[in-house]
Amino acid sequence: MSLAPSTLFDLTGKVALVTGGASGIGRMATEGLAAAGARVLIASRKGDACAAVAEEINALGLPGTVEGFAGDVASQDGVDALAADVAERTDKLHILMNNAGRTWGAPLGEFPWSGWDKVNDLNVTGMFQLTQALLPVLTASATDADPARVVNTGSVLGDVPKGDGAYSYSVSKAAVHHMTRILANELAERRITVNALAPGPFKSKMTAFALTDADQADRTADRVPLGRLGEASDIAAAMQFLCGPGGSYVTGAVLPLSGGINVHSPGSLFAE
Repeated sequence: MSLAPSTLFDLTGKVALVTGGASGIGRMATEGLAAAGARVLIASRKGDACAAVAEEINALGLPGTVEGFAGDVASQDGVDALAADVAERTDKLHILMNNAGRTWGAPLGEFPWSGWDKVNDLNVTGMFQLTQALLPVLTASATDADPARVVNTGSVLGDVPKGDGAYSYSVSKAAVHHMTRILANELAERRITVNALAPGPFKSKMTAFALTDADQADRTADRVPLGRLGEASDIAAAMQFLCGPGGSYVTGAVLPLSGGINVHSPGSLFAE
């Protein structure tokens, strides 16, 4: 294999599915995959939004293309419908990004049962069931030299013990990280790699409550050890690496895109 960057991160001819691809991290990933030459299918509950975003990205003149349509992975019926739709569009799927997710915030002592179930049904169960449903088209594209790729969106909150009022979200992302490792182990023999991203604070609809106001965003950035919020390029580069030839020997990894939050341990352990 050539060691040229143009080869190591090239996705020409690859077909990808990104759930929740119309906004936030999903859109950042979609642009990164299309920039590397992939044909990217994006799906979310709001099919019109996906179609509009696909049109916007295609207008950028990137080497790849984007197609947007409706798809809901919060139920078994939704997963089955999305898998059927993908199978109609392609007989091979080289890349699956499980990105669709939701959160719920409430103080400890007031956190509702429904806020637990709704988050975990989508973030964990839906992610697992969609991966399972798409195994035939992923396996069809996989080879020893060029495995199929699954990338799950986790979170730095799945690594650090912070609830911040989003208890079900944090726990769901810890489950995503462990599921990633389990599936990486089980799917290696099918030549499918399974990795996860563990982002810190990026601007998205999910983080709008904390990052829309410029002053608040600056205060959040100051709390990140590397001193800034995540950028679209951080997601794009990670996806190009994990999904390109350069990432073909990586599986079971949870890639921290958190500016050091995942290893931050302030203060001295022992007295001066």
